[in-house]
Amino acid sequence: MVSKLQEWIEEFLRLESAAGIVLMFAALAAMLVANSPLAGFYDLLISTPVEVRVGNLEIAKPLLLWINDGLMVFFFFMVGLELKRELVEGELSSLDKLSLPLAGALGGIVVPGLIYAWFNAGDSVAMQGWAIPTATDIAFALGILSLLGSRIPLSVKVFLTSLAIFDDIAAIVIIALFYTANISLYSLLIVLLCLPVLLWLNRRPGTTSFPFVVVGVVMWVAMLKSGVHATLTGVILALFIPIQRDAQGGPCMLKTLEHALHHKVAFFVLPIFAFANAGITLLGITAEQVLHSVPMGIASGLVVGKLIGIFVFASIAVVFGLSRLPKDMNYKALLGTSALCGVGFTMSLFIGSLAFEETGVNLLFDERLGIIIGSLLSGVLGYLILRGSYPVRESEKRGGTKREGTDNFVT
Repeated sequence: MVSKLQEWIEEFLRLESAAGIVLMFAALAAMLVANSPLAGFYDLLISTPVEVRVGNLEIAKPLLLWINDGLMVFFFFMVGLELKRELVEGELSSLDKLSLPLAGALGGIVVPGLIYAWFNAGDSVAMQGWAIPTATDIAFALGILSLLGSRIPLSVKVFLTSLAIFDDIAAIVIIALFYTANISLYSLLIVLLCLPVLLWLNRRPGTTSFPFVVVGVVMWVAMLKSGVHATLTGVILALFIPIQRDAQGGPCMLKTLEHALHHKVAFFVLPIFAFANAGITLLGITAEQVLHSVPMGIASGLVVGKLIGIFVFASIAVVFGLSRLPKDMNYKALLGTSALCGVGFTMSLFIGSLAFEETGVNLLFDERLGIIIGSLLSGVLGYLILRGSYPVRESEKRGGTKREGTDNFVT
């Protein structure tokens, strides 16, 4: 019995959709707890004060911010590792491969942001959330895409992943430029002094990962105190991780770390983040709160803005010869993929927590409502359009379930 359960768990973890499924259940669990008699315990848990003190150095935050500022560093570190690998030897290493997702990502940032601004023009507090609908949750999006099985060509998955990477880059820049507190130049100087040390470690033969961890911890504490969001430490650190093999032909440190962290981030870090941030209280919610300009702007930006922005900008790039549609991908599939990118969830929740961190969630609105509604509608819309773009193959109709590689697909 135990061996069968272990086998089932291992099989589930190999599914392409597994990370998205776990993330969905974590968010659902948070909503169920937040709307049950356990709501008081949920609020008490995420607001539990946690303090670390070394001499005069003190870091005191509620548990929620330890998750958002600390645990999410590992997610951003993973993003940085994937970004560096793709830029050096992957899909972003040549102009002809990156032009289409770059054009789409640009539209997927500009149009949702403008739609949100249209809903919230004149409200300075609400306008802090303009970047919330510009994000794409790659785990959720790929999870939904995998539900369509082997009928979806690899080119669509590559396009979606590449576009999401550009979205992550944009989110990193937006966080760095727009969501920073009062800057401490002393702490920022310590961060800058860490950079030449990381460069030396990168070029030093035989360096192990441990010195990078030590410098990374120092840099994270300094970044936390500097006023620049601490999660950016993960991205900066990742860019200095060596991607070439060492002189003895040992394994690539970057790929080793990426492989070691993938499941931990997908099945531990992100679900904890989702559980801590998705606990929306729906009891007593009014139409005024749902129809408030903030959740409406977010939902409209994700559903309408992402679809129109990505599809139009990518189509313009193709029409003017700046790029071309991938093999096995037509305009209807491009439309469906554009809609699927409206699943913002994780990164949207993260940006939302930064946007309204200082003012707190306004009593008239909860930005998480717009994120969840918009992500849900985008996921359903994208799924339906892509399902119509790639009909079920005759072999799949006869077989019912098809196994390809390590994934199970049910038609």
